[in-house]
Amino acid sequence: MTGAGASRAGGMIGAAASTGAARAATIAVAGVEFLADPAGALVWPEERLLVVADLHLEKGSAYAARGVLLPPFDTAATLARLAALIARHDPRVVIALGDSFHDDGAHERLRAQDRAAIAALQLRREWIWIAGNHDPAPPAGLAGVRAREIAIGAVAFRHAPTGTDGEIAGHLHPVARVAVRGRSFSRRCFAANGARLVMPAFGAFAGGLGIRDEAFAEIFSGRDFTAYLLGEQRLHAFPASRCF
Repeated sequence: MTGAGASRAGGMIGAAASTGAARAATIAVAGVEFLADPAGALVWPEERLLVVADLHLEKGSAYAARGVLLPPFDTAATLARLAALIARHDPRVVIALGDSFHDDGAHERLRAQDRAAIAALQLRREWIWIAGNHDPAPPAGLAGVRAREIAIGAVAFRHAPTGTDGEIAGHLHPVARVAVRGRSFSRRCFAANGARLVMPAFGAFAGGLGIRDEAFAEIFSGRDFTAYLLGEQRLHAFPASRCF
């Protein structure tokens, strides 16, 4: 089987679990079964742990400072989606897998209401900020533990993928394009092969890199992995070889 948890190419993956309107599905990494939420988060039920990657908060304000005018609502939109995920799964621990802020000064540009929203999400739970290439320094004035990476059992959580077994990483913003019934569509996706996984970017304004890019071949030693495309209410699994 190509990748982990794919019951058939292009079909629903794993043993889907109902999570309100959305249906999470199982993806295994290094023998550990995670629930992949169609919103783009990963849940480890036994640890009550939720993982999101590449929030890129305040990307809109960073572009505005350079004269590129984008709607200034990306942070609020991203935090609202994250709040819905936390309400759905009620995690004990949240790992933000790097590039949570678009640049070193992003946390200083947060509006008061967005800063309050982050504090509310952190209330009564452990929060781990993994350092990314966009935000290597700890966010000032925000709660949470800062780390380069963290290991729990056989699984390591870090920002940039290295291709090692047991790794869950972000950074690459995977996107897959597929053709179904004569029509093509592109979606953010999880990329996984059972030994390692790359998370989709969660931020509202985060871009994407096609999974046929050589960067993914290096991480997965070729095209023998599965893309789990984010749908409105479920994930759709396709072998990387079927994506373009």
